[in-house]
Amino acid sequence: MNANVYQHFRKDEHPFIDSVGDWLEQVESQYAPFLSDFLDPRQAYILETLIRQNSDLKFQFYGGYEQAERKRCLIFPDYYEPKQDDFEIELFEVVYPMKFSSLSHGKILGTLVNTGIKREFFGDIISDGDRWQVFVAKEIANFILMQIEKIGKISVRLEDRNYTEMIIPKDDWVQERMTISSLRLDNLISTVYNISRQRSKQLIESGKVKVNWTENLRPDFLVDLFDIVSIRGFGRVQVQELEGKTKKDKFRLLLGVLRK
Repeated sequence: MNANVYQHFRKDEHPFIDSVGDWLEQVESQYAPFLSDFLDPRQAYILETLIRQNSDLKFQFYGGYEQAERKRCLIFPDYYEPKQDDFEIELFEVVYPMKFSSLSHGKILGTLVNTGIKREFFGDIISDGDRWQVFVAKEIANFILMQIEKIGKISVRLEDRNYTEMIIPKDDWVQERMTISSLRLDNLISTVYNISRQRSKQLIESGKVKVNWTENLRPDFLVDLFDIVSIRGFGRVQVQELEGKTKKDKFRLLLGVLRK
């Protein structure tokens, strides 16, 4: 990958940029499609940027349903016509005794990754308030089916579902426009959730904040386009648009906000 590309992204994103470069090279040399693992919105943005700037290849994202947050990307030469099956995504429902117990996104995700499978093999986990379903990469589907028998102390089983049986997920995200003095992580959290900067800093330093599903302990971390910030006990924030600056040099943002 051209060294100039790196300057537009964070240092910790450089390994992912290198991977994308390898994927593009593979498609160009083999003249055959390449399917990525599930990508978060920030990774998808980086990948799309790099393909548009450095290649004539085509690409398509899909995560199992249209509004999916986490998606796989198929990169392909111009002769190829992708089909839904090319994305190799399976849909499972978590069957459990609903009357006597309850599940959560965190508990399900924790159980899935505790099988030893990387997060990149799992797509969205969705719920309508009672039922729970999860999208997984086809290559690990059978292994996961055999592994998951309990989530916490609750006995469960995973069952295959057709896409026609997908539940309609509850979507509590709301779009909010905000003006903030800096793109620091602690500043974003304190502004969105109307808490003190000190409280925001404590949440970050105590390990209760993740950026793109990775724990982040740096209050001075600068958020960027399509980052998703998860704050335990508060909700999630996605930076959907950077809309420039005000006359007083503050940042205008369009955010997706999920409040608990």
